[in-house]
Amino acid sequence: MSRVKRGVTTKARHKKIIKLAKGYRGRAKNCFRVAIQRVEKGLQYAYRDRRTKKRDFRALWIQRINAATRAHGLAYSQFIKGIKLAGITLNRKMLSELAIHNADAFNQILNKAQEALKKEAAKSV
Repeated sequence: MSRVKRGVTTKARHKKIIKLAKGYRGRAKNCFRVAIQRVEKGLQYAYRDRRTKKRDFRALWIQRINAATRAHGLAYSQFIKGIKLAGITLNRKMLSELAIHNADAFNQILNKAQEALKKEAAKSV
């Protein structure tokens, strides 16, 4: 029975890990035993952060909208209630972009939200 030599498969396996470790610092980029640990941890971080990225961006959009609405004397929660009453269906990402890049359009939405809030307050009195 002939001997099985596994140099080719081992080299391919090592090469795959070293390729994933490209850009790491120190021995983590070129020493297989260290690189495999760093790559596994990096993949764990990537998996976790794909989920937290969504939360972080939503929080950022809310902070931007809140800053823009408070500049006009309205709190974020009241603004959201107002646009729901006014029937405006824009998501927070788009509202944030409007607040940054197109202040006139955001001000029009803000005015409609304030009007809707005033109408609702007049109904309840």
